Amino acid sequence: MRISVLRAVTGAAGAALLGMGVSLLLGVRDLTDVLVWLGGAVVLHDVLVAPLVLLVGLVLPRGGVRGPVRGALLVAGALTVVALPPLLRPGPRGNPSVLPLDYPRDWLLALVAAATATAVLVTARGVRRMRRRPPS
Repeated sequence: MRISVLRAVTGAAGAALLGMGVSLLLGVRDLTDVLVWLGGAVVLHDVLVAPLVLLVGLVLPRGGVRGPVRGALLVAGALTVVALPPLLRPGPRGNPSVLPLDYPRDWLLALVAAATATAVLVTARGVRRMRRRPPS
């Protein structure tokens, strides 16, 4: 079985990032909170995000739209799961350096970027499909 170069490089990058994540976890003093958060993220993904993406995929037509929209929904779901802690605890903080950024705005900008990239991809596929069709 041959593995493409892109697949091998992607796998190696994923393994390197996984190793970096594990090394960062080893330095955490209260590992219980991190494990609860990670477990909650997995449950939230498996109970809410993945079923919604699959249901939307069943409703959408097959012609080049289904894959990109499902991918965008997965990205939006993952962004939302990661952004939930700062999104659910808005308001003033005792230490302004703890969460110094405008997380709701940045989360929305990331969702808009994912939606825009999806719209561009779907439009490009539609244009390409129209160019392939012989004139009637």
